[in-house]
Amino acid sequence: MKKKIMSGMRPTGKLHLGHYLGVIDNWVKLQDEYDCYFSVADWHALTTKYDKTETMKEDVLNVVMDWLACGIDPEKSTIYVQSLVPETAELHIYLSMITPQNWVERDPTLKDMAKILKSKEGMASQINYGLMGYPVLMTADILTFNADCVPVGIDQVAHVELTRDIARRFNNVYNTDFFVEPQPKLNNCSLICGLDGNKMGKSFNNDIKISDTAEITAKKVMSAITDRSRMRKDDPGHPDECEVAFKYWKIFGNNSEIETVKCECEKGLRGCADCKRQLGAKINERLATIREKRAYYENNPHEVERIIKEGSEKARVEAQKVLAEVRKLVKMY
Repeated sequence: MKKKIMSGMRPTGKLHLGHYLGVIDNWVKLQDEYDCYFSVADWHALTTKYDKTETMKEDVLNVVMDWLACGIDPEKSTIYVQSLVPETAELHIYLSMITPQNWVERDPTLKDMAKILKSKEGMASQINYGLMGYPVLMTADILTFNADCVPVGIDQVAHVELTRDIARRFNNVYNTDFFVEPQPKLNNCSLICGLDGNKMGKSFNNDIKISDTAEITAKKVMSAITDRSRMRKDDPGHPDECEVAFKYWKIFGNNSEIETVKCECEKGLRGCADCKRQLGAKINERLATIREKRAYYENNPHEVERIIKEGSEKARVEAQKVLAEVRKLVKMY
């Protein structure tokens, strides 16, 4: 039998290149080797946006459309919406009872989210109960399927360690070896910064969305930061000091193209504007097939709804097996 993988994303709307290169492209490769469960984590979205739910359903659909367009195959992987698998919520309750408070407080994901909230006006020191339980709910997501592995970046390894700690504690408390202690599976993925050189994000207005048109993408790329020390088109450039554009070339170009761009830039034979025009075309070439598939799903939302419904039902069947054993071990009525 294939080992199980579980991972997910909060529904924040249409996804960008950071999501594609940093997460989804890796998921696509894993789904042939593993039994994959991919969750649209709408409960997690409520931990910080409980008062902004107007677009929740639309955001969920957009996330799934982007996944499908990028190559997540519902015939190979289980695509589901977190809130449609209520077994996860019940498991979260049982796990919360055995998890020490200081374990939750030291979770780096929670600390980062708390800092963001505290920096916002009117949120001085308020952290809601749901956000405090965020790390345990993430653990429940993983243990709902007794997953063997969790694909993560290096910055998320600490959370998988917490999941392992909670799984081990459950096993110790209830004298069992039922829960697997999941292993982090590090992503060997390309990381991409935003057009301004900072972390790419929708709220920073520095992203290129998977669903952007070729025209919008080309226009956005023209705003990318390059070598700030270069004043004229024929000045010798410094590719390694190019804050965004050359980094994008390293991701989207082949070895020959990267070397050509580097040499021409260093000799002053390549202007930044021309360089970015070519780069925009290169990115659009990479995304062309993905965007065609996304357009199909945009025009056939009923098919996306069907995939979500069937995937969530399949996920529930597996979750119910795990929860039945958990209830037995905890000796619930």
